[in-house]
Amino acid sequence: QGMRVDPATAVITLDGMRISTPEAEQVYLALNKPIGVLSTMSDDRGRMTLTELLPDRVREGSTRLFHVGRLDNETEGLLLLTNDGELAHRLTHPSYEVPKTYVAEILAPVPRDLGKRLRAGIELDDGPAALDAFKVIGATGNRVMVEVQLHEGRHRIVRRLMQAAGHPVQRLIRTAVGPVELGQLRPGKTRPLNSQEIGQLYQAVGM
Repeated sequence: QGMRVDPATAVITLDGMRISTPEAEQVYLALNKPIGVLSTMSDDRGRMTLTELLPDRVREGSTRLFHVGRLDNETEGLLLLTNDGELAHRLTHPSYEVPKTYVAEILAPVPRDLGKRLRAGIELDDGPAALDAFKVIGATGNRVMVEVQLHEGRHRIVRRLMQAAGHPVQRLIRTAVGPVELGQLRPGKTRPLNSQEIGQLYQAVGM
């Protein structure tokens, strides 16, 4: 039996997972940030920002978008953008421990105990930091690709952690935020999140 609900005041779930509704005019986007783009929506010095990569209909709309976390100028990969302020806040807040996954290029050789050291934690100038997961995923010549995962978001944390471990990052790409993966999304392009991804993000932060 059908039932009418007001999406502005009702939380709608399907099989226990929260879903978004078109009537709520909510925006959920994945963006592949290229190197050299600022992780901000505007810049008073005229540098390239995330706004310039948005589809026209989103950029010209009246809704305010929040970006989930930041990537420094030299780091590329996945950013999430949404006008759902509470979701953006929870995804960013360290207490919800939403994991972020990166692929980092470092120089060989990679000691066998590097992953163990990084998971155990390394003291940085603003306190200890540790990875949740580390694995070598490929190598070409003297270049080694490693996948790392962590749930905190301190400034340049992956680069600083790898530097402190003696293996400075040559290239860094964020490949996932929680359940949402970068996949085949090209640099500078966006795609809307599907309902399953949105529901999984809600679940990850207890909404």
